[in-house]
Amino acid sequence: MPVSQGFRSHVAELLQPIGAIGVRSMFGGAGVYSGDTMFALIADDTLYFKVDEENRAAFTAAGSGPFVYEPAKGRKVAMSYWLVPPALMDEPDQLVAWARDALAAARRGRRSLPPPVKPRRRIR
Repeated sequence: MPVSQGFRSHVAELLQPIGAIGVRSMFGGAGVYSGDTMFALIADDTLYFKVDEENRAAFTAAGSGPFVYEPAKGRKVAMSYWLVPPALMDEPDQLVAWARDALAAARRGRRSLPPPVKPRRRIR
């Protein structure tokens, strides 16, 4: 899942209209962030956006599919990040619109998570 510096910079530049974008290395790929919200994934110089029930139809209609990886045990795992249709990479306004939808999906996903469990204090 290597990611070239050139592609990282290209993605950050394309997505700049939605605000400050951060690209952070992770597991051989990179996560694309707006603030502390990850809304895109880069693997093998390919861009994937966060998908949920509200934006999945657009990706399906475009013939896209999820990012799939195979951990050491050999079982394939599909993630909630779907391939950005390649034609969007040449259509900056459309790409930004899809990125905004992906950011909204990521934020919806964060709201649906249960609150973190606070560790109990030991009483001696």
